[in-house]
Formats: sequence, structure tokens, C-alpha cells
Amino acid sequence: MRWITLLPLYLVVTLSYAADGLLSQVSEHSVADTADRLEKIVSERGFTVFARVDHAQGAERVGLALRPTQLLIFGNPKGGTLLMQQAQTAGIDLPLKYLVWQDDEGQVHIGWNAPAYIAERHGVPDDLPVLEKMTKGLASMAQAAATP
Repeated sequence: MRWITLLPLYLVVTLSYAADGLLSQVSEHSVADTADRLEKIVSERGFTVFARVDHAQGAERVGLALRPTQLLIFGNPKGGTLLMQQAQTAGIDLPLKYLVWQDDEGQVHIGWNAPAYIAERHGVPDDLPVLEKMTKGLASMAQAAATP
């Protein structure tokens, strides 16, 4: 009986933990348009786009439904290498990613990992200058893609 009482609390804690370090921006565009805009902006700012994954399309191929959800994987060794020089394990969180998804109310969001969260996770000093630059750059690109 005690487990049943604690189960809702466990689920809330687990879901909250899963979002630790996730920053987000609401977009005024569809998922596809937002991802297109992000891809263009990221490229224009000198990043390499490694992949774009359409999770909803993947779900559809196996007969499952998923609201529009796309992942953009991109990076620049000028920033990522500086993190990995401090802790090579940061490579598991690099290259950088934007997740663009539509929630159950139809609102589109752009999400990304906070560079400070990645640094903390891997024991990278939080005063590393590239972290502030990455933080501002990621927020700036998301905002530019999300607004008209």
C-alpha cells in the first residue's frame, strides 16, 4: 500500500529530473518551419549541421503516433573541443542539439541543453569563457528561429 501512495511522487520527481538543464523557447512557427529556420540560422553562424531527425516520421514508420518532433544536431569544434579538453566525457552531450516539438495544446517549443548543465554534469569549471558564449549563442539562435 505504501508504494501506491509514493508512486505519483516518484513519477513527478522522475519527470522533473529528466528535464534538468533543459532550456526552452516558444516558437510562433510550425515544427517543420521552426526546424528549417534553426537549420538556416545555425549554418549562417558557422556551425556544421550533422543531422536532422524527424522523430514523428520514425514513429509513423513503425505504426506509432507522435506529435511533430524534430531534432537538429549541430556543432563547432571551436566550442565543443574546449569543453572536451576539460572533460572528454562531455562528448556524450556534444555535438549540440535543438529539439523542436509540438505539445498537446498545439504550441511549438525549441529545447536545448544549457551549457552550464553540461559543464556541471561533466565537472567542467563553470568559469570557462566558452560557456557564456555558448549560452548566449544558443538562446539567440532559438529566439531568432522562434519569432517572425
